[in-house]
Amino acid sequence: MKRTLVNASLLAAGLLSLSTQAADIEVSVTNLTHGNHFTPLFIAAHTSDSHLFHVGEMASPALQKMAEGGDIADLDTAVTGTNGVTSANPAMGLLAAGASVNDVMLDTADNTHLSIVAMVLPTNDAFIGLDSWKIPTEAGTYTVYINAYDAGTEANDEIINGGGMSGVAGIPAAPGGNGGANGTGVMDGADNMYVHTHPGVLGDTDPAGGPSDLDSRIHRWLNPVAKVVVTVK
Repeated sequence: MKRTLVNASLLAAGLLSLSTQAADIEVSVTNLTHGNHFTPLFIAAHTSDSHLFHVGEMASPALQKMAEGGDIADLDTAVTGTNGVTSANPAMGLLAAGASVNDVMLDTADNTHLSIVAMVLPTNDAFIGLDSWKIPTEAGTYTVYINAYDAGTEANDEIINGGGMSGVAGIPAAPGGNGGANGTGVMDGADNMYVHTHPGVLGDTDPAGGPSDLDSRIHRWLNPVAKVVVTVK
């Protein structure tokens, strides 16, 4: 009889443990920069062995597409292909400086970790990145501040030329309409081809020339660049 009670208790504890692995979460993301936009956000819940990127390692082709041109389709396919749960483009477009997207609901199912990425515009290959953050099992509200990373796939020449396809140098656009033109190109001498913390843009104050097409008074930033609030139900 005693053994039966013990086994029943262990079974109940096991069922309770399994039930806490799944959670409904609500996510909000705020752009903390002074004058940059985020391309369509990609929010994903996945297992602990899945990652959208690894700091210190080379970017995957899917990450490169996102970091250079804001294309999140391949990342979405990769996550959903491993039974992950995603929210692609919850802001329905660009997220401007100071703006937030709220009430992004995810039923995480058996997924235990959260990742978030989006390209920072105007840049060559900068992106905001939350990498495989363990979702708390206890109900509550949790705040995470995240940095901008450099994908390491393109030189930061700070030239706005409509580029955005992988392997095509240049910046797609300055969505705020506050970019310059005719820049000669910034040569920062960086040779880190791995994902790393982005040093920020240099810019200049000449909208019709100079080395950069970015405005140092508007587009420069200091980390962190985004605020993420996760509410576990």
